[in-house]
Amino acid sequence: MFHSDALLSATVTGLMRFAVQPQFDPDTVTPGFVGFIATFGVAAVVILLVIDMVRRIRRVNYRAQVREQLEREAMEADAERVSDDVPVSDETAGGERF
Repeated sequence: MFHSDALLSATVTGLMRFAVQPQFDPDTVTPGFVGFIATFGVAAVVILLVIDMVRRIRRVNYRAQVREQLEREAMEADAERVSDDVPVSDETAGGERF
């Protein structure tokens, strides 16, 4: 009985070794042309998205700068209009009374 168990174990181990052995060399396997095209496509899409994102961010920053400049000019115009409406007296003008 001991010999039959050992023989069966050796046979199963030998068959498993042949069944699991790959049909190719794992060191030479490459994704091939299709893998290259897929990787190149993903890289190209990422680059185009980054360029588009930078352009959109730059456009938003320019719009914010223009909006701030217009608000500043409007505040200056309001300040000038208010200062023109206020009558100037001797005390507010800094003049001395004789």
